[in-house]
Amino acid sequence: MERTLVKDTLNKVGKTVTVKGWVNTKRDHSKIVFIDLRDRTGLVQIVGTGDLLSSLKPEDVIAIEGLVKVRPEKLVNPHLETGTVEIEALKMTVLSPSSELPIDLGKETLEVELPTLLDHRSLSFRHPKIQAIFKLQAVVIDAFRKAMVAKDFLEFQAPAIINAVPEGGAEVFKVKYFDKEAYLSQSPQLYKSLLTTAFERVFSVNQMFRAEPSTTSRHLTEATSLDAEFNFLESWEDVLDMEEYVVRFIFKEVEERCQKELALFEATIPLMSNKFPILKLREAQEIIFKRTGRDCREEKDLAPEDEREICAWAKEEKGSDLIFVSHFLTKKKPFYVYPDPADPTYCLSVDLLCRGVEWSSGGQRLNDYDTILKNVKEWGLQEEDVALYLQAFKYGSPQLGGFALGAERITMYILGLKNVREASMFPRDMERIDIHLSAQ
Repeated sequence: MERTLVKDTLNKVGKTVTVKGWVNTKRDHSKIVFIDLRDRTGLVQIVGTGDLLSSLKPEDVIAIEGLVKVRPEKLVNPHLETGTVEIEALKMTVLSPSSELPIDLGKETLEVELPTLLDHRSLSFRHPKIQAIFKLQAVVIDAFRKAMVAKDFLEFQAPAIINAVPEGGAEVFKVKYFDKEAYLSQSPQLYKSLLTTAFERVFSVNQMFRAEPSTTSRHLTEATSLDAEFNFLESWEDVLDMEEYVVRFIFKEVEERCQKELALFEATIPLMSNKFPILKLREAQEIIFKRTGRDCREEKDLAPEDEREICAWAKEEKGSDLIFVSHFLTKKKPFYVYPDPADPTYCLSVDLLCRGVEWSSGGQRLNDYDTILKNVKEWGLQEEDVALYLQAFKYGSPQLGGFALGAERITMYILGLKNVREASMFPRDMERIDIHLSAQ
């Protein structure tokens, strides 16, 4: 008999069906046994005799042939999509038995520490709250793609292996490339900027690698970057406008498509004002000083506590969980940043902060070949290491800019997760590559 998905049993009342899935929970009353069977579409209650079902264990994979019946009114489960029906089991086949479970998947929330959850990752994926994280993240990434395509951007895939480290900043992973030395890419930045000189508007969903010796709750060594770059800018603020459009698009899609996932975490979409507020770095630092007495006014960037404070200010004063912070020190940024003509000490670089943490970085980039070449030398880089990038600008490039959003951070801060590793299917950090490295 053809398989019927759980969600379709609502339309099969009075019919005999075959459902296949995992034993989610079992309630054994000796002569009568109740099973909640799970497939990719949801749960449905199975009722059968003890002789037929009592041997089953959680996570056994089974096939049930049975009659779909309407539940008595007093036994309807309003918390279950299929709560108005149940299946009277006529025949059961174990397709694949499960071993004893190391963690209890039957609870609404997995009551284990994060390392234990990650140590049993293949099993923890089966829990509805864990699945909800990645269903929402899939919508975030899909919405990013939709937003970009709607604005006539072309998707590309940037290489993960690069020949040099042109951006500085975060440490990089060295890899043996045949008899040469290469690196894992920190960002697709140079490639997306290069491609604008041919396609005008490009975007990518890429893995990026950062060998920062960090074990904080918001850093990963491998993360998913949602990158966009475009040219023919009239102003650096065109980049902010495009990013704001993308973020609003993502939030709208999540709100419309992820009601169940948001409800599981009692999560809400970030608060947005009519226009995301913008502050220059020094303006933000002055506000922080006045609010807290903490003097960060000469720092090159915002510390984590500064990010939290300026987000609190934005929410209180501007009615927004999101705020742009711009005009960072030019010399502390990569060689391609565009200095502000009014004060070249600072560049037209911008971060988007939300709910107390940086979500993205971006801004306007240099497009003049001679200036880029001059900066390459001043930043202490080798011309041959960025030869392909330079080539694109040697033959003409309009003014360009772009941004990059972190998919895991967006997921984390929409759902209110405590650690970004929860928002990565297979998190990599200093201590873990699938398994805990110190356990080897």
